[in-house]
Amino acid sequence: MAHIHKQFLKFFLCSVIFLFITCENRDKTPNIIIIFTDDQGYGDLGCYGAQGFETPNIDSMAKDGMLFTDFYVSQAVCSASRASLMTGSYAERIGIQGALSPWAVNGLDPETETVAKLLKRHGYTNAIFGKWHLGHRIEYLPLQNGFDEYSGLICSNDMWPVDYDGNPLNEDKRSYYPPMSFWKGNEPTSNIETLNDQAQITRQITELSVDFIERNKNNPFFLYVPHPMPHQPIAASDEFLGKSELGLYGDVIMEIDWSVGQIIDALKKNGIDDNTLIIYASDNGPWLNYGKWGGSAGPLREGKGTMWEGGARVPCIMRWPDKITPGQSITKIASTIDIYPTIAEIVGDEINGYANDGVSLMPILNGDKNSNPRNELYYYYGEKLIAVRKGKWKLVFPHVYRSYEGVEAGKNLHPGPYNKGSSGLELYDLINDIGERKDVAALYPHIVRELEQVGNLARSKLGDKLTNEIGTESYAAICGYEPDFIKIENMAVGSGITLENPPNKKYKGEGDRALINGMGGTINYQDESWQGFEAEDLVAIIDLGSAKAINSVEVRFLQSQVFWIFLPYHIQIEHSIDGNHFELIYEDYPSNDFSFEQKIISYKANFDPLKSRFIKVKGYNIDECPDYHPGAGGPSWIFSDEIVIN
Repeated sequence: MAHIHKQFLKFFLCSVIFLFITCENRDKTPNIIIIFTDDQGYGDLGCYGAQGFETPNIDSMAKDGMLFTDFYVSQAVCSASRASLMTGSYAERIGIQGALSPWAVNGLDPETETVAKLLKRHGYTNAIFGKWHLGHRIEYLPLQNGFDEYSGLICSNDMWPVDYDGNPLNEDKRSYYPPMSFWKGNEPTSNIETLNDQAQITRQITELSVDFIERNKNNPFFLYVPHPMPHQPIAASDEFLGKSELGLYGDVIMEIDWSVGQIIDALKKNGIDDNTLIIYASDNGPWLNYGKWGGSAGPLREGKGTMWEGGARVPCIMRWPDKITPGQSITKIASTIDIYPTIAEIVGDEINGYANDGVSLMPILNGDKNSNPRNELYYYYGEKLIAVRKGKWKLVFPHVYRSYEGVEAGKNLHPGPYNKGSSGLELYDLINDIGERKDVAALYPHIVRELEQVGNLARSKLGDKLTNEIGTESYAAICGYEPDFIKIENMAVGSGITLENPPNKKYKGEGDRALINGMGGTINYQDESWQGFEAEDLVAIIDLGSAKAINSVEVRFLQSQVFWIFLPYHIQIEHSIDGNHFELIYEDYPSNDFSFEQKIISYKANFDPLKSRFIKVKGYNIDECPDYHPGAGGPSWIFSDEIVIN
């Protein structure tokens, strides 16, 4: 009996010690908050030089913590940027590109490792209040990706059937977007139908965030606050409307600043401020074709949707009173992909899943002034390697991009047009030329060669559509997904092509030979592989240069009715030896029945070896959107990315 008492006493004492140690460790486990704004530019905070409005709470964060001058997103577009934040990976590893539409069939796979899952393993309670935008289907929503609570928007706040100024769309501007809802958990709870409804969102998610802090003050928590604004359409509540000199955009930023202040006040009120790491950043640069309603990139070139510094470099502030020495300005390169491994080191975990692109920033947070965790960075947009950075040098590869320069910005909450820019192989010194205006490639050929090697390494791992490479570590290779672009074996590559009707100037593809470059596109109609024809037929003649034996001809079309893109109602393929007399070898009549499905459909003629030189492909446009379509009577489109001859 005495033996039993001794064993019990030993067990009891060990339990007390264990609980003491556990509680002590729990006390030292920091809370983590990530505040992620949408389309906020490098020049849109007081501490980064903003004018016309004040951001006292965020500026105070910078004084109390650390401001990063060279902080980057993985891509300057919504969904890809957020996927990288959540996983610590370049988007090329996880298969999320662009900005997912409400009809997207893909999303953040629930098998993917996320920051939320990492922290959940360590006893954290996790919540997200705000914009998700990583897939709208149930299996892709936050509760299936490591979060315990979710309230907010599943897509961007402009994916709704209302114009940017809040007015109903007219006959010339119709939308196929469904009603936009505010979600709780896995269910929509209410519709957002007006700009006034949008004006309440910042306050809603702030109140939810403060309540979450109150309820979890005694336990470690992860709070993710991805604000839907200042993404267009912008709106501010009555309390902030008209408060800034800049106008509505400034009002919106001031309300976000108020939100940050409310969150910090809640931490202080509950005695957990010192033990909380707050990270404030934006998902990409500003939407500049909205003019003064679209924000500022400060001294940086271009904005959202480009991988010039104005699109990829964003404000970032980190505050953690227990750890970070106040008032620091960090000029070292850092990125959203570094947040996952930083948090992993904080909680003493290994980097799991796909999170093998980031580096921990803890040496910097710990005050090691000599630390330089990241000296290189890849600038991807979609699956194109646009540029690489090493130290102060940035090498830009030849590419075509949408540009905000040389066009007039929009007015009265409406967007202006885009221009189209192009770059060669260009080198920039980002220390002395932050605006990327002086190409010094000719002066430093050895630096160009050095950074080209960095680019080659990126391509070998993650691929590059610009050079037709699929990397060994891309999501196609690691996750078993089909890549968004594919190489297509095609004897038509290098041939001549003539189009009876030129493609629309907005959708010209990647040049005159877009239909015979051996590269297939994505289900995203904005992918530059696609040539689009508005109320026009596709009629293409391919000249193989000489008579050759062929076995098949295939033409690929995009179906995306939600964006007014339909299949041809009639497809014909003909061949000729002399280019004058053509013989029909294939014919089809595709259906354009109502469909939400977005997909690429191939029409292929297979035959016994046939000697031919000229191939004519015809895709006849239905010309007008059908009666069932919201755009009924408006011009319809056909999109094609490749004609394949073998």
